[in-house]
Amino acid sequence: MHTHKTRVKDINNTGFGPNSSVEGGRLVNADGTNNLRKRGVAFWERISLYHSLLRMRRINFLLTIFFFYTGINLFFAMLYLVTGVDHLMGVEPSASIVEKFMDAFFFSSQTLTTVGYGHVAPTGMVTNTIASAESLLGILVFALVTGLMYGRFARPRAYLLFSQNVLVSPFKGGRALMLRLCTYKNNHLTDVSATITLALHLEENGRIVTRFYPLDLDLSAINSLALSWTIVHSIDENSPLYNMTKEQIRDARAEIVVNIKAFDDHFSNIVQQRTSYTYQQVVYGARFLPMFERAKDGSYTLLELNKVNAHEPAPIHETVEA
Repeated sequence: MHTHKTRVKDINNTGFGPNSSVEGGRLVNADGTNNLRKRGVAFWERISLYHSLLRMRRINFLLTIFFFYTGINLFFAMLYLVTGVDHLMGVEPSASIVEKFMDAFFFSSQTLTTVGYGHVAPTGMVTNTIASAESLLGILVFALVTGLMYGRFARPRAYLLFSQNVLVSPFKGGRALMLRLCTYKNNHLTDVSATITLALHLEENGRIVTRFYPLDLDLSAINSLALSWTIVHSIDENSPLYNMTKEQIRDARAEIVVNIKAFDDHFSNIVQQRTSYTYQQVVYGARFLPMFERAKDGSYTLLELNKVNAHEPAPIHETVEA
């Protein structure tokens, strides 16, 4: 393990501990979530169902609603069968058990949604009580689902697309660490700022510790993110990476945590997004290719989102100091 002499002061207010021996893999996942699992208390006490449903992928959210809706109807259909479908007026007594169950299931779905076509109707105190309870449950459930749908739709998000790699590129006669980002929706972000933290696992006094270093940026804020933004950290004598070779960065299991904060003028709200890069995603001797150009008729600028990570070789010279 190579040792590393730093020229900048490390920080300890990142929320992560310095003990590398207890860390598992990267600190931050590519989607910005912490690479962390919790235990010690009951599952339902350590999870927020509301937050989980808001942040869940769209397809998973829709499937959750579908299975929950189907499960409720299956439960009440079984109740109607147990109490006797002869208390459901409109169900054919001579029908098979499958047909009776299906009639009970669809009656349940009509009751839950308060549609009530009238083909099947409950009779008797028990069946009417069950149907009334299901109607009340339906009102509450659909109110919750409507709120969740609105919350997911109205939740401000940055919608940022990051380059898959970080490049070490030629820069002002030296070299610099570069990454690129852009918005991929039709939202407009203003007052955009970036902070980057470098995590290094270094050997100190015979043990491996994690040190965090803020990286100075050539430009840490822009007024508007209309096109793309290439974030640049110059690897000069003030950089913690200045005297580190490619092999030393690999041995230190370097991780670059990126945090972007901006103002969305459509929502009139502050949004932020985070991601991280591991040392395997660092490409040495490369530079980004342009990702926007003038339209053929010259009437607008074309931003090609699929080129956010497009780069080409650009040889650099390693600078190493003792």
